[in-house]
Amino acid sequence: MNFIPSELAIGGVYMPPLLVVSILGSVAAAFTAQQLNRRRLSDGFFYPPLVFVAMAVIYTVVIGTFFIPV
Repeated sequence: MNFIPSELAIGGVYMPPLLVVSILGSVAAAFTAQQLNRRRLSDGFFYPPLVFVAMAVIYTVVIGTFFIPV
């Protein structure tokens, strides 16, 4: 049986799964951006905030596809 949640209960508060997935994607992108900045690998990017947004979208899609089905 394919179970796709319509709402997630976190601490008794019902949240849509896309909200949870987007928060997790943003946190993962922030961690990746921090590591790139620490190792000075983000100096080669033309516009680092746009790279952060792109990483957040990519992480959101991956987490939403494989871990929390949206």
